[in-house]
Amino acid sequence: MLKKRGAGVLFHISSMPSPYGVGVFSGEVKDFIDRLEYMGFTYWQVLPFNPTDPSGSPYCSPSAFAGNFMFIDPKRLFDDGLITKGDLDENIYGGSPYTADYAFAAEKRLKTLKTAFSNIGEKTAADISKFADENPWLEDYALYMAVKELENGRDWRDWSPEHSHYGVCVKAAEKYKKSVDFWKFVQYVFFSQWFEIKKYANSKGIAVIGDMPIYVAMDSVDVWSNLDLFLIDEKTLKTEKVAGVPPDYFSEDGQLWGNPIYDWKEMKKDGYGWWLSRIKTALKTYDIVRIDHFRAFASYWEIPADSKTAKTGEWRKGPADDFFGKVFEAFLDAPIIAEDLGCCGDDVVELLEKTGIPGMKVIQFGFDPDADSAHLPHNAQKNSINYVGTHDNNTLLGWLWEASERERRFALDYCGFDGENWGDGGYRSESCRKIIEAVWKSASNVAIISFQDMCGFGADARMNIPGVPEKNWRFRTTRETINGLDAEYFRRINSLYRRTYSVFD
Repeated sequence: MLKKRGAGVLFHISSMPSPYGVGVFSGEVKDFIDRLEYMGFTYWQVLPFNPTDPSGSPYCSPSAFAGNFMFIDPKRLFDDGLITKGDLDENIYGGSPYTADYAFAAEKRLKTLKTAFSNIGEKTAADISKFADENPWLEDYALYMAVKELENGRDWRDWSPEHSHYGVCVKAAEKYKKSVDFWKFVQYVFFSQWFEIKKYANSKGIAVIGDMPIYVAMDSVDVWSNLDLFLIDEKTLKTEKVAGVPPDYFSEDGQLWGNPIYDWKEMKKDGYGWWLSRIKTALKTYDIVRIDHFRAFASYWEIPADSKTAKTGEWRKGPADDFFGKVFEAFLDAPIIAEDLGCCGDDVVELLEKTGIPGMKVIQFGFDPDADSAHLPHNAQKNSINYVGTHDNNTLLGWLWEASERERRFALDYCGFDGENWGDGGYRSESCRKIIEAVWKSASNVAIISFQDMCGFGADARMNIPGVPEKNWRFRTTRETINGLDAEYFRRINSLYRRTYSVFD
């Protein structure tokens, strides 16, 4: 994988068409996979499957291992005889099919799953028990969620004294058994449905690229059950330093994420066991894993917890090749992609060279009229993943409209567009197609385009604006839009630029 010329589409589950408020693991997903196969794509990239934070972001999750129960298809629960038609109908969303409504989906799906759980039989119970044995992370996650429900969803640091410590809850776990068993059931259903989708994609010659956020949320089972692995005072439960990035392309103030920092010295003592377990789960869930903010393994930006912006921080040395030595010892030739965007120093370049892990190029970053950017397609090396845009970028058409005149003119000249109507939208936008083809012509083994850019959508279809907490992650589309893609165009350029092959042949 990743060693031959191929192409892929970035399109998250939440954005898929469905009648349930967000995309789910349904027949619509399989229909999309069929379209990918016809167009000659090799890869399908998704965003993290982890449960989201209150703003809908999957990059600050309450679990590094669990799946988002909102993606569970209620129709499958009905087909399996676990819910009634009335239960199924309660999940039908009456709002816009173009917006993901996480609050609606979470409420309805949770209620439906509780009904389904009350109707499981002995065989399903035995299957859940087997699933739990195969996934050691599940016990702590289910306990955490059971107690969190009792605490009305509050941050674990605010839990009542009887639940204030992980060890206390573990000793009293039998008290919460019914709720714990429910949360195990939820994850069993999530992964059962997902693995069926993944198997279908693989049968069509398409590999799934997953996404792993480097950090976890403070309010997470990972921190609650592993305090010693983070730079947190175990008595006060406070952290002096938090994660983020300095000012960069996306934000003049930097990005103050607020995640707790790993205690890499402590993690090293058992050979980075927690991380190896996490990577093992990810490699089972997906075919390839993109590690978000990969540069933090080389060095990471550490910010005082009381800072108002990410400007006031300093670089700290990460575990680098010592860590990846253990990773490749455990998972030989693990298919990993490094998200190496933003501020990258020589240490990041050196780590990529030592590990052989491919980094990323994003053509939008390359259009500086006064530079020979590494992101321009003519500078791309084979061992790289070349993007028209990521989930953090504006759409291609949106970028053209918002770029300066000099940047836009350089971009259009570089890509060979000499027409007048560069601002025309729609899936046949000639200016956008010239830029897409510049990426497809590059030497990079893998070229990736977002679904929005396949459609020629403007900035209103953007998935995320980094550093802005509101109104992100909401993009959704319809079956009609997917069916209306110019499949012949993508089939042609995948063939023309020799990007059509199956990784499973």
